[in-house]
Amino acid sequence: MDLGVNTEGNSAIREFIAVVLAGFGNGLQPLTSDNGDDPCPKALIPVANTPVIDYTLSWLEKSGVKDVLLISPATHRPALSHHIHSSTSTTLVIDVVPFDESPDSSIGPCTLLRYFASRITNDFILLPCDFIPPPTLSLSSILDKFRTETVSDGAIATTCWFELNRPADAGRDKTIPPEEWGSAVSPATIVYHEPSGTLLHIDTPDDVDQDGDDLKLKMSLLNLYPRTVLASRYQDSHVYVCKHSVIEALQQKEHYDSFKEDFLPWLCKVQYSSSKRKKYERVLNPITNSPGQSIALRHSTLASASNIALKSKSAHHARSATISPSDSDTKETPSASLRVGAIIHPYSAGFAARVNTLPAFLKVSRHFLSQTSYSLPTDPANRSLIDQKAQISADSMVAASTKVEERVSIKQSVIGKHCIISRMARIVGSVILDHCVIAEGAKLDGSILGKGTKVGPKAELIRCVTQSGYEVAAGESYKNEKLEASDWAATSASETDDNDEDGETEGTETTEGDEDEDEDN
Repeated sequence: MDLGVNTEGNSAIREFIAVVLAGFGNGLQPLTSDNGDDPCPKALIPVANTPVIDYTLSWLEKSGVKDVLLISPATHRPALSHHIHSSTSTTLVIDVVPFDESPDSSIGPCTLLRYFASRITNDFILLPCDFIPPPTLSLSSILDKFRTETVSDGAIATTCWFELNRPADAGRDKTIPPEEWGSAVSPATIVYHEPSGTLLHIDTPDDVDQDGDDLKLKMSLLNLYPRTVLASRYQDSHVYVCKHSVIEALQQKEHYDSFKEDFLPWLCKVQYSSSKRKKYERVLNPITNSPGQSIALRHSTLASASNIALKSKSAHHARSATISPSDSDTKETPSASLRVGAIIHPYSAGFAARVNTLPAFLKVSRHFLSQTSYSLPTDPANRSLIDQKAQISADSMVAASTKVEERVSIKQSVIGKHCIISRMARIVGSVILDHCVIAEGAKLDGSILGKGTKVGPKAELIRCVTQSGYEVAAGESYKNEKLEASDWAATSASETDDNDEDGETEGTETTEGDEDEDEDN
């Protein structure tokens, strides 16, 4: 990935700050579990042999955004800082800021935004470190929608949703990992207005618990938008472009922790709830003399005709609902719509995903394999590491400095850097992270190996995931399991204790025999 090439928005003024959240990645455990004192940051987990955060950073850089606030657990900061500073070509200005957190007490995005509010001084983009954007969806297009709508009718945010599966494939994915890996994230049920691209309602887990299969919508929503779309096949990208005033509103919602499940559903209701609008309009749409709006329009690539189309229905209804005849007579500035925009990205327009669960990690890895064609290294050093008798299918990836010995078979798999694949090993449909060692005759099928995993001779793993540093003993066989280092250490300790007990028993018997002999004499 080229982090130094800026193909879009070369003249962009620093009107945005990007806030990238790089948490523990509990949904990817045990891949992200610490190996002793060595952390395994989620942001640095390789996807197709590229750290997952690099996809987000590259997307940001291409849009012309420069300032990045990267929020991570304190224990992950050294590794992330080293990775960021090792890239000398990037034009991003990245500030890695730590927060104290443990995997067992996760802190939500709302809490983090409130805590670092003083660092966010202008409009901002909230992103996860694990989003894989499609090539056809530039961040610039999302920013342009936000710029245009905030100026044209007073919108306050823009969100992005993507279709994870082809409609024909939904519910019948043949590559679903076992239940032991955990479940994939289910798409949310949303209501949106397609002509204006407005997000109106998000069905939250609390709504589902309270109402079951019923969907409850406010009459004020239906009066404002009589023709809406109800969809349950789109996943939230967790990419939100927001006015700075959204931070001010968030400060007043101290009990909200999740941006997606708590704050965003509430924010959608402000545009059509008269009570919420009355209470929060001055917070979300403060009167300022800032030149930011004219700057936003200058940087927008959307034509003025688009502005008129966007204003036509939603803005008209929003204004008519809040403006009295006297307002019109005095020609005062219409009330802001306070809309939340929505970009809906269909699967047919390009693959997008979030790498936040093990099933998603495997799915994304297989997607990249379907887009690649393996060829032997051209440089002599790496070429010499691949034995001539090794068989590597075209839909596989083998990173640099990895040794592949004779009669090895690799199919539909990703092999990381500095690995050793010993002779006669068989690897199918698997992902092997960096510094792994696969011994002679071992077999892997549909598995994911954490960094530094060692698999003994003739061992077999079928649909398993290992923690960083895990060791599989020779001849062992596992199926549909998460293999964690704590379990392996406990097993090793138990075997050691058994051996010690056997040794003590034998020593005691010898001593008793000696004493008997002394007594006889």
